[in-house]
Amino acid sequence: MIVRLSQRHPEVVVVLAGVSAALHVGKLSPAIPVLRDALGVSLLQAGFLLSLVQFAGMLFGLVAGLLADSMGLKRSMLVGLTVLSIAGALGALAEQPGHLLALRACEGFGFLLTVMPGPALIRRLTPAAHMQSALGMWGAYMPLGTALALASGPMVIGLADWRGWWLLMAGLTMVMAVWVALAIGPDVPAAPVAPKARRKARTVQVTWTLRVRRTLSSRGPWLVALCFALYSGQWLAVIGFLPSVVAQAGRFGSAAAALLALAALVNVVGNVASGRLLQRGVAARHLLAAGFTAMAIGAVIAFADIGWSGSPQVTAMLRYGGVLLFSMVGGLIPGTLFSLAVRLAPDEASVSTTVGWMQQLSALGQFLGPPLVAWVAASAGGWHWTWVATGSCCLLGLVVAQRIHRQLKHART
Repeated sequence: MIVRLSQRHPEVVVVLAGVSAALHVGKLSPAIPVLRDALGVSLLQAGFLLSLVQFAGMLFGLVAGLLADSMGLKRSMLVGLTVLSIAGALGALAEQPGHLLALRACEGFGFLLTVMPGPALIRRLTPAAHMQSALGMWGAYMPLGTALALASGPMVIGLADWRGWWLLMAGLTMVMAVWVALAIGPDVPAAPVAPKARRKARTVQVTWTLRVRRTLSSRGPWLVALCFALYSGQWLAVIGFLPSVVAQAGRFGSAAAALLALAALVNVVGNVASGRLLQRGVAARHLLAAGFTAMAIGAVIAFADIGWSGSPQVTAMLRYGGVLLFSMVGGLIPGTLFSLAVRLAPDEASVSTTVGWMQQLSALGQFLGPPLVAWVAASAGGWHWTWVATGSCCLLGLVVAQRIHRQLKHART
């Protein structure tokens, strides 16, 4: 069955590789309490452990995209998965917080090398009639990996300690690397690309400098990257602080862990739906508008000091429903943006570079979003003004989505 899946739908293997990389991002959250006891990890160090993956993306996203374009898509993914596996296995041997921090930085670079070539690989492996749906599936790799880590981490850590959890993630990633090696065909040499400034028969091989220049001088990559930053920063802030919000509310008891995982998992629904809807001809701007509007409304329901009538338990469930709306319909945004990154890349050879730039600004949003929401909450003495910060991102996102629509119209003329 697995062999048949690999042969008929190699793009699914690519998506699963992204999920295995995302597990390494999400594996830390359920392990933090144990790490603080076992290694004496301070709260500040725990914060750095959480953010180092995003810090790597913020600094090296474009570089990782260049590497993916240059070394080959499949080779980049294999190198990334191998780095994740080795760093994860070595992390299980760490005896000091500093060692874990250094290996976490290595995991961040491995994560980038794994996910950068994803959209371009899917474009290469998927028939044109199904490409939009496949890219929507790819957009779900991060929330799916996060949800799986949140749901399974506490149980595995309880049975095998945090070191067993690290080794399990490393082993799964190595298995995934073998699967990618067997299921995906060899890299196709990049075709030479003619310079736009000269309409001549002579062609030149695309260099790193040329890819960077084309990517950063084109409006499309900037727009999709900025839009992704406005989405990812607020999504990570809300989902990341949700355990604290739930703990303060104290209304869900033993069901809290499952509800937290569900809040991340429903984001997958929006990602997959975006691909299906794009495939059926729904305009990208409508999906982006629906996503940002739903995130704004969901944040108001979840956090605004509205004064719901009814019992505290009913109020807690209504607010949790707002979080589900925020995450699920907001999931339309990343799936749509991955599709747009492929369409708005300056040329075929710069798709991974465009995705790298999108990942870099996304990481910047994730690096800045949580502190901004935390500052608002600390200043207000609670979470009831969180919707103002997220709503501002949504408003800017709607403006950028309209600019993307204009850029698409311009690209078609």
